[in-house]
Amino acid sequence: MTQSSTNAHPAFTWLRSHNIPSLQIEMQEFEHNKTGAKHFHLAADNPENVFLVALRTLPMDSKGVAHILEHTALCGSEKYPVRDPFFTMIRRSLNTFMNAFTSSDCTAYPFATRNRKDFNNLLHVYLDAVFFSNLHELDFAQEGHRLAFSEDDNPASELQYKGVVYNEMKGAMSSPVARLWQTMSSYLFPGTTYHYNSGGEPAHIPDLSYAELKQFYKTHYHPSNAIFMTYGDIPADELQADFEALALARFNRLPVHFSAGEEKRYLAPVRVQESYAVDPEEGVDKQTHVVMGWLLGESTDLTELYRAQLLSSVLLDNSASPLMQALETSAIGQAPSPLCGLEDNNREMSFLCGLEGCDPDAAAATEKLVLDTLNDLAENGVDASHVESALHQLELHQREISGDGAPYGLQLLMTGLPTVVHRGDPFEVLDIEPALAQLREDIKDPQFIPGLIKRWLLSNQHRVTLTLTPDTELANREILAETSKLASIQARLSDEEKAAIIDLNKRLDERQMQEDDPGMLPKVTLDDVPAELPDIPAEELDTDIGSVSWYAQGTNGLVYQQVIVDLPELEEDLLSALPWFSTLYPELGVGDETYAEIQSRQAAVTGGMNCFASMRSALENEQNMKAVLVLSSKSLVARHSEMSQLHYDSFFKVRFDEKQRIRELLNQLSARQLSNVTGRGHSLAVSAASSGMSPTAQLGHQFTGLAGIRRLKQFIKSLDDDSQLDALMDKFQRIHKLITQAPRRFLLIGEAAQRDELLQTLQQTWQQAPAADAAQAALTLPTTREPVRELWTTNTQVQFCAKAYPTVPGGHDDHPALCVLAGVLRNAYLHRAIREQGGAYGAGAEQDPMSASFRFFSYRDPRLEETLQDFDGSVDWMLNEELHERLVEESILGVISSMDRSVSPSGAAKQEYYNRLFGRTRESRMAFRQAILGVTLDDLRRVAEKYLRPELGSVAVVSNSGQAAVAEKLQLTVQAL
Repeated sequence: MTQSSTNAHPAFTWLRSHNIPSLQIEMQEFEHNKTGAKHFHLAADNPENVFLVALRTLPMDSKGVAHILEHTALCGSEKYPVRDPFFTMIRRSLNTFMNAFTSSDCTAYPFATRNRKDFNNLLHVYLDAVFFSNLHELDFAQEGHRLAFSEDDNPASELQYKGVVYNEMKGAMSSPVARLWQTMSSYLFPGTTYHYNSGGEPAHIPDLSYAELKQFYKTHYHPSNAIFMTYGDIPADELQADFEALALARFNRLPVHFSAGEEKRYLAPVRVQESYAVDPEEGVDKQTHVVMGWLLGESTDLTELYRAQLLSSVLLDNSASPLMQALETSAIGQAPSPLCGLEDNNREMSFLCGLEGCDPDAAAATEKLVLDTLNDLAENGVDASHVESALHQLELHQREISGDGAPYGLQLLMTGLPTVVHRGDPFEVLDIEPALAQLREDIKDPQFIPGLIKRWLLSNQHRVTLTLTPDTELANREILAETSKLASIQARLSDEEKAAIIDLNKRLDERQMQEDDPGMLPKVTLDDVPAELPDIPAEELDTDIGSVSWYAQGTNGLVYQQVIVDLPELEEDLLSALPWFSTLYPELGVGDETYAEIQSRQAAVTGGMNCFASMRSALENEQNMKAVLVLSSKSLVARHSEMSQLHYDSFFKVRFDEKQRIRELLNQLSARQLSNVTGRGHSLAVSAASSGMSPTAQLGHQFTGLAGIRRLKQFIKSLDDDSQLDALMDKFQRIHKLITQAPRRFLLIGEAAQRDELLQTLQQTWQQAPAADAAQAALTLPTTREPVRELWTTNTQVQFCAKAYPTVPGGHDDHPALCVLAGVLRNAYLHRAIREQGGAYGAGAEQDPMSASFRFFSYRDPRLEETLQDFDGSVDWMLNEELHERLVEESILGVISSMDRSVSPSGAAKQEYYNRLFGRTRESRMAFRQAILGVTLDDLRRVAEKYLRPELGSVAVVSNSGQAAVAEKLQLTVQAL
């Protein structure tokens, strides 16, 4: 470890330390003497240091006070009185993670970076923002809510609500899954903070006053209510010296003790019915959700927590799990609910399960299905292999060094945070080895799992059955209610009040346009940028089974294995079936084993099996491409031989004769895609806008984009005709035959000490494989450069706008300048125009080498036509305004930071492998890095003028059917999802 366990700053008292070998950390707990603030430090030999400060925030209404405060606190502080220090620091940093978030019972401010100077810079800004925020009234108006007239200076024009969080939550609550969870929570938790929407209900957000926000800050944003958590190789006492000097020394202990409290329990199960909005174009047939929820024990009781995690895994982990199997195979609904599983972050845990895609009267049948299944398990027991597999999954998850989505250290902190918030013991949450040992003893009793089912589910009267039905008129009623409320407010306004609204918006406009001195904020410079990309060495082996790429990485006892084949030439009907083929591949039976038996086998020996197609445009020409199909899995080293055999069997012997299984999986896939549309609306819009730019972009839109989502939805409707499914199964068989004949190669990642054993096992397993056809033709696609102008409709009260221009592929000399241009437009124009002034949750631009296109986008946007105009306005601004060179430097830092983002050891090896496979050598990536560092302002103006010409732009928008008139005006073809 990097420091002495008891090494604390004088302002802190060391309480305890605990070594956790499986996580390669020593966990240390300290308490600040004056305020009582807790500091948990995870000491690790890792230069990627992570900081997090969290406050317990437990609102008792749905006005969104904690969420709006999170936004507003980042808009200027005592030491940094600039208008936007948070987003400005993103541009002046080499962070690998930087954000803030509001959960149901806490608000947290985390960041991570590998650069020590950068860490100190961010720490200064974060601590000042949290503990000495200015909370300017105009920032509250911008980030939270405000009244404004549709014609700025005309009090007779329509009165409107504006605000970033207001629009963010309009977008968030357009998601059926978000509405389902919030509605279930409101009934499952009738009396505590979880009853309310911590993000804020759009109808309630305008009720929050500025005074309420300031009072909430005064009582909650105090060190006595704070939790400090850190990870990395900076010693705890050094961190604490900064905490003390920058913030804590100025505070005394405050007698606060915020707690979610214990929920009042129901004496009998509750059955409720509510509705959610759907677009009239979508219809209401089989769109009902039926979900059952139970309130369990406290999440701080670690014995109960791990038992609940095990039970949830036993019941729902995969398609062989008994409750999941019952839900998947039921004709009552199209798919298991996306809410299935255990929620263990709240003070009291909850267990949920149910179905989506039901008829409105499906509640009783769903209840009977679930309760009958649970009663059967309680009476007859659970297959011991399912229990062992569930325990195996817990162990594998504990050992894996993750970090591809967010830094590994941050993931560890986030695992421990909920327990700390509820004043539990995070040491026990992170070190689960003793718990695993206890569970191994517990499951020796065949009545252990049945006993949990009886106690927590069958005998538990605090149960809610929620039926959530679709309503095509609800969105209109909500709009009418808002319009009526605003009209009523407007009718009561005095002349002075009207003048005050105009004045506030005018002052906000002036504030948004003001240029603050960024020199008030610390920064890193281009001199701080690491000169070299990490070198991830590979050993290329020419073996009896083909090419094997071996990477020795610190994987903490896990091994990662992939078989990669070049995608063969596929006829058009086979190519259109490929995304469904790859998604369903690991979910089907193998050889003589059914899908359920294979699911059990996967859970027993692997951490899951995945199949996916990976396609990239050529570095020098986006119209050329290379495509591979990958079968991937991971396991503990001790299970590698079994995993390798499973891998082999699945590759050659997957079966496509389980017709009902395929039907169920397609229904589940469609339901999952449709429920996620508004969650990733901006990426879907961007994909659609650039879909005509290159073959890979077109396939992306057709496979996983809006066109693919609609195609699957339409195919589902045809499944009553068995011939359609028979034809699809035949296509799957034909694709599989070509795949097994295609040239194949292997990727193997593990600990250096295990090299020989792992390679030997791999070769022994695959030496029996039939020879591949080296002459098989690889997939090619026709070229495409077609403009797009579309508006896609779904259920949403906000828009997701995108505009794309044809540019150049990644190997072109102009690609680096276009990448930097995207950052400058995002940072210096789009953020202000679309987010701050327009009220969207987010906006940006990017240069995409795969489609060879430059793409603008907005996220949860109340506007449409004006945002498209702002995209054009940013180009005019670049070409015609006098700009500061620092904007270029800030954007360069952003590009470099994205190149150096956090990645796990196994993820780094995979990245390196696929970069080389697709022609992105380390030398070419270093050349790109050097070119980025050399981009100038003149380069940006040159490429903007050359490529971003209005007549070349393609447009795609995700919106609702009420925007048909706007679509006609903008000459956008309306596409119903």
